[in-house]
Amino acid sequence: MVIWISLGSLSSAILAVLLFSVGFAVISGWRSRRRAVGFFHPFTNDGGGGERVLWCAVRAVQEERADLDCAVYTGDEASPESLTARAFDRFGVRLLRPPIVVRLSRRKWIEEKTYPHFTMIGQSLGSMYLSWEALCKFTPHFYFDTSGYAFTYPVARIFGCKVICYTHYPTISTDMLSRVRHRSSMYNNDALIAKSIWLSRCKIIYYTFFSWLYGLVGSCAHLAMVNSSWTRSHIETLWKIPERTRRVYPPCDTSALQVLPLERSGKTPTFISVAQFRPEKAHAVQLEAFSLAVHRLESGMPRPKLQFVGSCRNKEDQERLQKLKDRSSELNMEEFVEFHRDVLYRDLIQLLGGAIAGLHSMIDEHFGISVVEYMAAGAIPIAHNSAGPKMDIVVDEDGHQTGFLASDTEGYAEAILKILMMSETERLTIAAAARKQAQRFSEEKFCEDFKAAIRPVISSNP
Repeated sequence: MVIWISLGSLSSAILAVLLFSVGFAVISGWRSRRRAVGFFHPFTNDGGGGERVLWCAVRAVQEERADLDCAVYTGDEASPESLTARAFDRFGVRLLRPPIVVRLSRRKWIEEKTYPHFTMIGQSLGSMYLSWEALCKFTPHFYFDTSGYAFTYPVARIFGCKVICYTHYPTISTDMLSRVRHRSSMYNNDALIAKSIWLSRCKIIYYTFFSWLYGLVGSCAHLAMVNSSWTRSHIETLWKIPERTRRVYPPCDTSALQVLPLERSGKTPTFISVAQFRPEKAHAVQLEAFSLAVHRLESGMPRPKLQFVGSCRNKEDQERLQKLKDRSSELNMEEFVEFHRDVLYRDLIQLLGGAIAGLHSMIDEHFGISVVEYMAAGAIPIAHNSAGPKMDIVVDEDGHQTGFLASDTEGYAEAILKILMMSETERLTIAAAARKQAQRFSEEKFCEDFKAAIRPVISSNP
């Protein structure tokens, strides 16, 4: 009996100490809040469209509120100067002044490899732990999530921050639930689960519960910006804050690409694919379709070239890239396929300027910045027939076709062949219409819409 009483007293003491520590951290954070905007972006070296949004958002805040400091929470080894240089060298974004860097040491808690199973809930809870570290180290008046970690919003609210987010992609969507119900195997639905009725039912319960949690934490945002019509429809359904949700198309560097000539001087027709080497980008579909198209070309037709351009976030991406190279060899495509990894922005512009078409094959791509870049550069897009590309980007411009949409290998191969066999006049007509359509997604338009969205939230002096 005495032992149980002692254990109970010890547990109560530990709980009291824990609650005191949490309370002390929160109160300290409230008292030490800085006149600043803290950008939660743990991976500042991913090289994708999300990082472009980060730097354009930082610059826009610097222009809108020069009196506010901008801090970046990152798990990378970085300095204010190195991040400033990266923003310009990689994306052509010139910051007005270097950001404050808040180094995070617990980033492993949001990495996919940390959670072999129940990855979504694991990463989400891990993000809460990571944001706690971030806000204990630096508490701003405005907490800005640019990476989609909605579970950090309640934590930021506890620290007294106003929460703003730019959501590229809902962590879970009704489309994901639908695929599990229909037992469709994909990168986010293991084949073992897809084959099992009982495992699929368990996953549906898991997804349903997670959807409820996701909606709960997402509703903590004072302002939710989304990047496309598709994302907005899902976020409004899940978070149920339509009055605080704004669609702001992401920044695409169309200014540097718009000046490229629409004519292509090279004798070899070049197709380009710009995307990180992540599983959802489905590079293999592009390679298979390209191989199919090449083998269907008549003997007198010039042989095209395919350039894969992207970056690797981790070892898994590197292995994925190597498998793609191996598959290219198996298909006897080494002569026609090139791989460009971690290219500088100026080199990317040069590659885009030489391509007649660009490939995109991600299912339910939230937006599709690479598709817009293709169009601005004069490369006809061949994009997946879903979500952002279908609803917002590859749509007719003044009655003129702006590109092609495809859903499978056969569809991509047919589109590739159509572009290869069309006349130069027809290609230039489509390319011109696509370029005009791309102007809707310029950095200037993003900056204008972004400032209009955040102004009511950050206009009050903290």
